[in-house]
Amino acid sequence: MSTDVKRVITVLAALLLAALTTTPARAADGDGPSAGRRIAEALRTSPVYVDEAYADAVPPSRQRQLADRIRRTGLPVKVVLTPLTKGDAFDGDSGVLAGIVRDRLPEQRELILITTDGDFPDSLNGYEWPADTHQTRDAVAAAGFLDEMRDAGLADVTAKAVDLVAEGKGTQRYEEATKDLNGAAVSKPSEPGDSRGWLWPLVAVPALALALLGTRALVRSHKAASAVPAFPQLVFATARAADEAELRRRAEAEVLALGEATQAADVSTTPGLQRALDAYAAAGRVLDEARGVPDLAGALALAQEGSDALAGSPGLPLCFFNPLHGRAVRRTGWRPLGRRDRLDVAVCQDCADALEGRRAPEVLTDRAGDGRTVPYFELPADRSVWSTTGYGSLTPTLDGFNSRRSKAR
Repeated sequence: MSTDVKRVITVLAALLLAALTTTPARAADGDGPSAGRRIAEALRTSPVYVDEAYADAVPPSRQRQLADRIRRTGLPVKVVLTPLTKGDAFDGDSGVLAGIVRDRLPEQRELILITTDGDFPDSLNGYEWPADTHQTRDAVAAAGFLDEMRDAGLADVTAKAVDLVAEGKGTQRYEEATKDLNGAAVSKPSEPGDSRGWLWPLVAVPALALALLGTRALVRSHKAASAVPAFPQLVFATARAADEAELRRRAEAEVLALGEATQAADVSTTPGLQRALDAYAAAGRVLDEARGVPDLAGALALAQEGSDALAGSPGLPLCFFNPLHGRAVRRTGWRPLGRRDRLDVAVCQDCADALEGRRAPEVLTDRAGDGRTVPYFELPADRSVWSTTGYGSLTPTLDGFNSRRSKAR
């Protein structure tokens, strides 16, 4: 067995043990936005923020070199290197950190953010807005898998990540760097009639759970998922629950950040303050009553509208087809199946590419009255405010929410 494979197995086993013996802690109320503001303020003067805990690994001289390297790319790259652990200001989640920092930099419509990872302290995560134009996610992930980076320090890995982002071939680099890992698939269950079939649940379910928990760290590209055998229903349910819990933490952080921003806003110089306050109240109510991913996505949409109202620049809403894709990059015409009229919807780059290629975009689903899973926008308007508003594409989410509440009274 190769050293790389042993390392993978060790990491996956540790992840499973942690998942079975611990429960996620919530970020301390108010800490995330405050820490995010501090980091954002530092990023306004330098594209590199390094917490004092990493001062030895990335000393000031290396920070200046990184900053110079970033400026030469001409890209809106920011680097945040800070320890992330469960229960801290960001609940140990780099996604929450990235979202809060981005909200604290509203003047920067385009942003590429490289952060430390909460699960693997020496690893990095990449985020880009309004779309992953430079293949940032894959580029940053690839840096940690390159042979030349095997024994490199945090400063060198970060510099390589910046270079790969600037190169713009992140997906290709990631696939090349992880091609040996992608082949290590879990064995399939025994064929029907095999007398050893009773062993499959005892062996495969834990193995598949390990693979599921390790996917984020080992194979982050969605393309790798096609090589993984079908998961048992229990493992699928576990994955959905984990995704929903992570989304809820993200929504809580963004709503909290909006609330703090409204408190800090100057009434005399913020015309959109009242609308932002209304959006904050609505997002909090939706978050408290959320019954699943569609409602959590609605809280994100309302928080986004509130942030835009504060900034005085509405911008485009979240992606119509799947608001979890993030803010849309443009509007386009789309004709729903079975209808003659075309809708003007806001879409992210991936969904725009899918439509242009005559492919079905990835959509957010919801439960219909008969229990079927359908695209959320196919639900009757009287059953779903998200179907009515399209998360801001068809009508502002806040207006749709307020209208529904008025009718309910």
